[in-house]
Amino acid sequence: MKARRQAEILAIIQEHDIETQDQLLEKLRERGMKSTQATISRDIKELHLVKELTGHSTYKYAVSERKTSLNVAGRLNNIFRESVTSFDCAQNIVVLKTMPGLASAACSAIDGMHLPNIVGTLAGDDTGIMIMRTNEDAEDLCLEIMKMLERK
Repeated sequence: MKARRQAEILAIIQEHDIETQDQLLEKLRERGMKSTQATISRDIKELHLVKELTGHSTYKYAVSERKTSLNVAGRLNNIFRESVTSFDCAQNIVVLKTMPGLASAACSAIDGMHLPNIVGTLAGDDTGIMIMRTNEDAEDLCLEIMKMLERK
């Protein structure tokens, strides 16, 4: 539950400018997840979220730039272990099947890694696709996903 909630938080702050914990709680509730302010506060700390200035003289939650590279791999592993049900590649495209509602979080975590061989990702409710530069890049990503899932 914690991994799913934290994955949802990451997806929410990427999709919306969230200024307060109350706004974050409300967005979680809209997605069918109940939580408390204390739990959200702990999640914010564990995810290394910070408030950054937007272009509109307001603040929003974002993942700390200093911690991004250190934390993304761990979050990605957690998201995959908790949510991915299957994966496959077709030429230069990798397709992920996830638990309902988690494809966006999985693709968001992948986007956050800024891997040079990924052209982009697209997520639905329970399916995400990663468009790779080459067929070999897609096969390499599938091998990495397999390694992550083997650690369950």
